[in-house]
Amino acid sequence: MTTAKQIQELRKELNAFRDDIEDLRGDPETNIRLAELGANLKPESLAGMKTRRILQGHFGKVYQMHWSEDSTHLVSASQDGRLIVWNGFTTNKVHAIPLRSSWVMTCAYSPKGTLVACGGLDNICSIYKLSLRTPGATMSSADQAQVELHKHEGYLSCCRFISEREIITSSGDSTCILWDVEKRVPKSEFRDHTGDVMSVSIADHGNVFVSGSCDSRAMLWDIRAGTEAQKTFTGHESDINSVQFFPGDNLFGSGSDDSSCRLFDIRAYKQINKYREDKIILGITSVAFSHTGRFLYAGYDDMNCYAWDTISGKKITTLSGHEGRVSTLGVSKDGRALCTGGWDNYLRIWA
Repeated sequence: MTTAKQIQELRKELNAFRDDIEDLRGDPETNIRLAELGANLKPESLAGMKTRRILQGHFGKVYQMHWSEDSTHLVSASQDGRLIVWNGFTTNKVHAIPLRSSWVMTCAYSPKGTLVACGGLDNICSIYKLSLRTPGATMSSADQAQVELHKHEGYLSCCRFISEREIITSSGDSTCILWDVEKRVPKSEFRDHTGDVMSVSIADHGNVFVSGSCDSRAMLWDIRAGTEAQKTFTGHESDINSVQFFPGDNLFGSGSDDSSCRLFDIRAYKQINKYREDKIILGITSVAFSHTGRFLYAGYDDMNCYAWDTISGKKITTLSGHEGRVSTLGVSKDGRALCTGGWDNYLRIWA
């Protein structure tokens, strides 16, 4: 039978283990060795990267874009109250979907390309089925959403499909929700954040996602393990506006209003690099990794997109061209193109 003395000894041992873990984890600001390890690596170059296509058709600020898995099509959401599905190579508009509310903040393409979703200040995630195009037709519209998901008590900040049957949404009500699209009901609700949840990113296998919030924290969730956060990552000093998994899903990047991007290692449970220059003082709206993970692209309020070397932490190049805030960006699945969208109403495709 366990005695009080044994319990006391076990508690001491447990506290000692916790102290050892904290010592190994180190200070997130001072115990960063990745940049030192990469200091002698030959720097990569993006000198040849330039705007190859400009997608014109929105008449309001572009708030978000998302690539299809086919690396050819993408969907964009704008304050003009429309979703537009584009062919990124030809610049043709394949679908134009009028929305019930023009205050849209997010959009997403489903993995098989049959659905697009959006949401915003209406607190609703609206899902549209892309109609089959007749030969020769380049544009069609949907009269109403096929599915509307009601539960959030605040604006919809981000949505991402796991499959054609499941989608995760984040909201200004500080929660994330996993939905059953066919049944139109929540499957799980994730409530550990204490501020508006601004962004989610889903791992390739679909069981794990990471969220970034205005509480300055990023959280890792496993939908198979209940509704409590598996890990909480700190370090940012202001709102986290964007999170994105690194290729391989063992790390993720984040962008914040504190003018920094950070790279977190999930297995080591710590920050391993930081991307910031003192002369860049404005916030970051969106982040995405190159196909290899060597570069981190970040969109800023100063109308530029900066590319950072993920190993050395150095800024590689500046992608200029937008005449308003770069509000969204994404790298195609095959890694061949980067798309940026801005408050100048345009999307640009870089390669």
